[in-house]
Amino acid sequence: MKSKALYIIPFLLILILSFKKDNKGHLKTDKLPQLGKNSIDEVIKALTLEEKVRLVMGMGMFIPGLPEGMIPTMDSTDAGIPEKVLGAAGRTHAVPRLGIPSITLSDGPAGVRIAPIRNNDSTHTYYATAFPIGTLLASTWDTNLVQNMGEALGDEVKEYGIDVLLSPAMNIHRTTLGGRNFEYYSEDPLVSGSIAAAIVNGVQSKGVGTSVKHFVANNHEFNRFRMNVHVSERALREIYLKNFQIALQKCSPWTIMSSYNMVNGTYTSQNRALLDTFLRQESQFKGLVMSDWFGGKDAVAQMQAGNDLLMPGTLNQKMSIIQAVQTGKLSVKQLDENVKRVLELVVKSPTFKGYQYSNKPDLKQHAQVSRKVASEGMILLKNEATLPMNTVKKVALFGNFSYDLIAGGTGSGDVNKSYMISLDKGLVNANFVINPLLSETYKKYYAEGKAKLPPLLSPFHPHTAVAEMPIDEALAQKMALENDIAVLTIGKHSGEFLDRDLNKDFNLTSAEKALIENVAKAFHAQGKKVVVVLNIGGVIEIASWRDKVDAILLAWQGGLESGNAITDILKGTVNPSGKLATTFPMSYQDDPTAKSFPGKIIKTIPDKYLLADADLSEITYEEGIYVGYRYFNTFRIKPAFDFGFGLSYTTFKYSDLRLSTQVFKDKIKVNITVTNTGKVAGKEVVQLYVSAPTHKIHKPERELKAFGKTKLLQPNEAQTFTFYVSPMDLASFNSSQSAWIADAGTYTLSIGNKGSSQTLKANFSLAKARVLNKTPKILLAQKQIDELK
Repeated sequence: MKSKALYIIPFLLILILSFKKDNKGHLKTDKLPQLGKNSIDEVIKALTLEEKVRLVMGMGMFIPGLPEGMIPTMDSTDAGIPEKVLGAAGRTHAVPRLGIPSITLSDGPAGVRIAPIRNNDSTHTYYATAFPIGTLLASTWDTNLVQNMGEALGDEVKEYGIDVLLSPAMNIHRTTLGGRNFEYYSEDPLVSGSIAAAIVNGVQSKGVGTSVKHFVANNHEFNRFRMNVHVSERALREIYLKNFQIALQKCSPWTIMSSYNMVNGTYTSQNRALLDTFLRQESQFKGLVMSDWFGGKDAVAQMQAGNDLLMPGTLNQKMSIIQAVQTGKLSVKQLDENVKRVLELVVKSPTFKGYQYSNKPDLKQHAQVSRKVASEGMILLKNEATLPMNTVKKVALFGNFSYDLIAGGTGSGDVNKSYMISLDKGLVNANFVINPLLSETYKKYYAEGKAKLPPLLSPFHPHTAVAEMPIDEALAQKMALENDIAVLTIGKHSGEFLDRDLNKDFNLTSAEKALIENVAKAFHAQGKKVVVVLNIGGVIEIASWRDKVDAILLAWQGGLESGNAITDILKGTVNPSGKLATTFPMSYQDDPTAKSFPGKIIKTIPDKYLLADADLSEITYEEGIYVGYRYFNTFRIKPAFDFGFGLSYTTFKYSDLRLSTQVFKDKIKVNITVTNTGKVAGKEVVQLYVSAPTHKIHKPERELKAFGKTKLLQPNEAQTFTFYVSPMDLASFNSSQSAWIADAGTYTLSIGNKGSSQTLKANFSLAKARVLNKTPKILLAQKQIDELK
């Protein structure tokens, strides 16, 4: 007999020869597990430690103009790998030997933000649609419309080869001066969560992912990288976490982005109680959590907290995670959990599925979607027999921004678009005649002013505005004699990195006040009307000058078709149906956050990483649950314009309010009929509020619990809505019992068309208090907070 070795040796030679090595020296064989063919757990077992660490962090970020070595963002092995989509925000690592591709992540909330020109080749462009800002989307109160816009946005994401859109941004409008309020939706958790869910459902219907952000309490730009937010558990659960929970009940985002700030002493991306106990266990989130760009200070703590992907990824993070695993500080089990969520994201992506993107989305069709959404979210704040402008022809168009409208905010919410319709172009497109002398004068002044502006601190910072062109008495009088009506635009920039300035952004400048004063005086002397268009990203002061003009249209910032959309409202082609999703106070001093915003520096940090660091700071949310209309209504502070307010060119009547029962058991069915009692077709927003008994704990005077928007109702046409009030709609968070509790007593249900002037009311009772949801004691305040009561 031959020796067994004679049989075994040839077999071993064949086996050895079958192995190949990849370009990094890893043994490669056809028997290695492949993502998509083998289970994710099998793939994870085949990964080396370095491969695992690379998967939980991005491939770095190229920062133009940054001195070499200032922020070591790119691994030398990644630097030579070309970007799939130039200008995208980030990308993940690939592991080719295991069939793991790199996926691409892109901003942003108002449209895809990528480089429009590549390699200096202007014959092939990659422009995207600039859709309206988030605050305008919320002002539509129309989740179906917003979802349709999300579908158009998702199509651009997919056709440009992107896998995950870093949107929606849904932090609460805590303060009127928040720099990124334009990206966010509302001061109310229900509106915020519902609109965010509509965007997610629309975008993800195209087979691409979203990243709901910024989780949580990222309500300011001031020193955001090291801001410690002191906030009570009740305020967190009823306001700042509630909108995220509502969104998660209505959609399933692929990812959530943690925020820069600390909450009660711990960075959100390093807070396991927040990311695991609350988000994954209580709220049943199944996806991946990623950091905001350069967010957090401890990569190992981020992994342990369940922040699975660190963006954009730095060399320091890589080395610290590897060392932590080698020393036992970070368990392999935890790292594998993080890796698994990354791979679960990858297998859903268009890149993994081999989608052949076109780089040619239907931008023309998407522009029309943008225009429709913009017109539906604009709000008529005042109208004294002035609009629509269907009997006038000649328009005197005042204000710098009439000729250069602001499409949206700056920073990650900016969009590289191929064109922008200004208001003068929109009016001309609708056959209005713009006074040529005034137009030429403004364009010359504005061009000269822009040429003198200082350079921006960065592409992300808000733009500096050219001071309003002075209008002397003689010119104003000449325009009043020669034209039928005056239209005047006030514009205000907003953007990332900076909160808004009280004197320049909230209050009108002296030049803007003088413009309104002089134009109104001249035109009213001739018996002619003055319309003010507000091209703004955040709340401004209106009360001091609103009586001087005849109509005010809050146009927000409506994307690339803004000029046409505004004209649709002014002319009456579209009947305004937007309602405020955020309160406009009489003055900044009426804002309950005025005394604490933006916070204070408690320690100066030397050697900051340019724009990616800040001084250690803190802020206390002393207003507690009394945010926005919850404050103004409860404490009887009259605002300039209420939450939920908005005028129409027609009128509506509410009738037939019916409750299924007067004694609450499991739920109450509510029916209400809305009738168009005017002379033109229009849409109405129906808002349902509940007032709860307060003998156990203090509560807001009323809270929004449901809303809906009618179809386009013709004159005398009616539509009936059905809403359901659930036990959680009656509940408040009782911190002493760590539970959501619906107190016994009488509840008042109010339905109407604005937050502080309901049309119909009905009462019902709850016989016995109900404990609906016990919660663990987490996210507790570091210190005693003397909250508003």
